[in-house]
Amino acid sequence: MDAQFSHSKDELYSKKSMKVAVTGATGFVGSRLVERLQQEGHQVLVFTRNLEKARRVFPSTAFPKVEIVSYTPLESGAWQNQISGCDGVVNLAGAPIAETRWTAERKQEILDSRKIGTQKIVEAIAQADSKPGVLVNSSAIGYYGTSETAAFNEDSPPGQDFLAQVCQAWEAEAEQVKQSGTRLVILRTGIVLGQGGAIAKMLLPFQLFAGGPLGTGQQWFSWIHIDDLVSLIIAALTHSEMAGVFNATAPQPVRMTELCRALGQTLHRPSWLPVPAFALEALLGDAAKVVLEGQQVLSERTQASGFTYQYVRVEQALQAVLSS
Repeated sequence: MDAQFSHSKDELYSKKSMKVAVTGATGFVGSRLVERLQQEGHQVLVFTRNLEKARRVFPSTAFPKVEIVSYTPLESGAWQNQISGCDGVVNLAGAPIAETRWTAERKQEILDSRKIGTQKIVEAIAQADSKPGVLVNSSAIGYYGTSETAAFNEDSPPGQDFLAQVCQAWEAEAEQVKQSGTRLVILRTGIVLGQGGAIAKMLLPFQLFAGGPLGTGQQWFSWIHIDDLVSLIIAALTHSEMAGVFNATAPQPVRMTELCRALGQTLHRPSWLPVPAFALEALLGDAAKVVLEGQQVLSERTQASGFTYQYVRVEQALQAVLSS
């Protein structure tokens, strides 16, 4: 089931064939997005730093509507000319957040990959003779900071920690695209559930009968199934009334203990053995905050827009992920 909107003119508009540029296309979310765009008859420009990887992920025989473009995300260049003539741009690029320790160098890489990378996309749109109608720019629920008690919606103020600062800088660069007359949709994305990503990292201890909550287990886990996220991105591309910030999270966030209980039940494994905070901190340093601290994020504007989720409950989402 895809996104559903009440206006028939929008349904007709969404069926028009588009030309869409995608950064971060070879990643977990990007590769699924490119696949769906092609299935729906759209032409896709994949912007990549690694041509060889992109050709492996999108072989021409299976992806005849995909064109691969080499680009330098932190530098201006001839690649920017390819943006002209596109109907929309989806900017998903950014260095992974939680895979290594946050050294000063790594923090700078996380910031630059988003801030400067977005700046160069906005620059390309400004220079384009035929400007894209919409930029769908990724952001993250890290924008709100962390809390075990507060609930955040799209109007909530930003937090003060490192990830909140990164998201603010990221979004500020994207906002500049409005000067080109291009519609902007910012998706503050939660933890994405799919074949890969966070769940892939959590599976091994459960499969070894050693699964359980991370840290206290009381931290909030605001999630979205990858198919719903891709549907939301396509809705943002094709529905002209969507503009501004939308939380890309499912309607029902859960506590970490609930997530692990659901994961254990789906795998028919116990979920009682907690992973102590100090173990994750020893492994990841400050980056452990991504999983040890969370936020309860409500997708109020997203639901009010008319978007219909396929996966509302985390049990349902996990069952779909682990059975596919």
